[in-house]
Amino acid sequence: MASKSWSIKIVAALAAGAALISVAGCGGSGNNNTSTPKKAATTDEIIKVDNTEPQSPLVPSNTNEMGGGKVIRYLFEGLVSYDAKGKQHMEVAKSITPNADATQYTIKLNDGWKFTNGEKVTASSFADAWSYAANVKNAQKQSSRMSIIKGYDELQNPSVAADAKLSGLEVKDPLTLVVTLKSPDSVFPIQLAHQSFFPLPSAAYKDIKAFGKAPIGDGPYKFKSWQPNTDILVVKNPDYQGSRKAANAGIDYRVYTNEDAAYADLQSGNLDVMEEVPQSALKTFRTDSSVKAFVQPGSSYQGFVIPESLPHFALGKEGNLRRQAISMAINRKQIVSKIYQNTKTPSTDFTSPLVPEHSKELKNSANLQYNPTKAKELWKQADQISKFTGDFKIAYNSDAAHKPWVDAVSNSLKNTLGINASGDPYPTFSDIRNQVTDRSIKTAFRSGWMLDYPTAEDYMTPLYSSSSADGHGSNDGDYKSPAFDAALAKALSQTDVAKRTADFKSAQEILLNDLPSIPLWNEDVAAAASTKVKNVHFDYTNLPTYNTVTK
Repeated sequence: MASKSWSIKIVAALAAGAALISVAGCGGSGNNNTSTPKKAATTDEIIKVDNTEPQSPLVPSNTNEMGGGKVIRYLFEGLVSYDAKGKQHMEVAKSITPNADATQYTIKLNDGWKFTNGEKVTASSFADAWSYAANVKNAQKQSSRMSIIKGYDELQNPSVAADAKLSGLEVKDPLTLVVTLKSPDSVFPIQLAHQSFFPLPSAAYKDIKAFGKAPIGDGPYKFKSWQPNTDILVVKNPDYQGSRKAANAGIDYRVYTNEDAAYADLQSGNLDVMEEVPQSALKTFRTDSSVKAFVQPGSSYQGFVIPESLPHFALGKEGNLRRQAISMAINRKQIVSKIYQNTKTPSTDFTSPLVPEHSKELKNSANLQYNPTKAKELWKQADQISKFTGDFKIAYNSDAAHKPWVDAVSNSLKNTLGINASGDPYPTFSDIRNQVTDRSIKTAFRSGWMLDYPTAEDYMTPLYSSSSADGHGSNDGDYKSPAFDAALAKALSQTDVAKRTADFKSAQEILLNDLPSIPLWNEDVAAAASTKVKNVHFDYTNLPTYNTVTK
């Protein structure tokens, strides 16, 4: 039965919550600098929060990690946003109207929006930014987010002109943008909340790297300063017109390389909000009178990727057997209980319990259940195809609390499969991300994901579609499955919610067989704030809504 259940407002309402930005990994925090924070030119206070050093300059379409993403989400505003309760807000967009089969959308903009340099936000601000992201000459990490728009494939041709634009974008007038897709996508209006769809001012294209070091946005805050490896300071944008108005004077994103140091700063009042308490404090933070504790279900994913390029792990019979064996050798419930005090939820699929398409009863879901006997059998079958020799390492950034779980997983693999498994620590999040990005890493590596918007699609397209591989998105293992791509495309073509949900589950069942990454658990919110602040709320991404925090 045809219905309007796929329209932008109703689709958004189907989810329990929503988010604004994604990152392809969770960085740690911790800075031994406890100096007095900078003051803004106002009687209000700057909110001090923990962060990691961004991997790249702050360009929305070239940022796919948390250190930069958490800053970008407040420096820019897009066509739509979602609040902590999952309610959709039209921001720069006045209306988004689909055609009958979800292949074209007419977007009307609200008049009066401006970037912090005074330039008007127009339809061209979006069209030019999206084309820039899609053009292969610009090598943007979030390029694949534009792959649904007509003309993307042409812009991925290495011989394309540097100024070539997406043919599927038509600027009708300064406040009207018509978007033609290359195939139906019924969740496209929800995807528009993602940072890669943020607008850019014309000044950005004069020197994109310089722009990223001092970005000009249209969000609730504006850029003030960036001291590398120390902090990034943003201050309230008095001209912001959207729903996320700042209740404070600004945010000081302090770079930490040790989570325990960050927590000590929080306890002493030198830090205001910490998004994830360190493993050392998990037993005590709920009853720690020096902080305010926050515990609630979350949507962030944690696991590890085994690149398709590693010997014995290519997509196919041997590789699939080995991935399944490794997954079954891991006692997720025991790790979550003993190490993390049940502040995480063991994975049963590739999504999270906070999206409507989540399921515990999918075909192949047994591959995520602890079964050491079966794991040994599968590993033996794989060895009959090609004998495994050498070590199995899991790379992780040691500036966050990943060592305990990596060691636990490695021990499980040793004991169950009889292989030499171990962790491979990198000093910082940027260090490991740089090797993942340039594909020089030669081991498995930890992977995290924060939900961008309320649909299972966000756990699939960016992480596992072929268009997101080879550096064009967050498919860091370069998994390429025509069967999965076809199943995902079928789901996105469905304008009926029930049919789309069923097709998303079919796509997931392929992932559960192939295991391009090994899902471990969903990160619940286990955070803390100083007793000096109030109005701290956590959204669908597990992140605080910093704009609401006050002292």
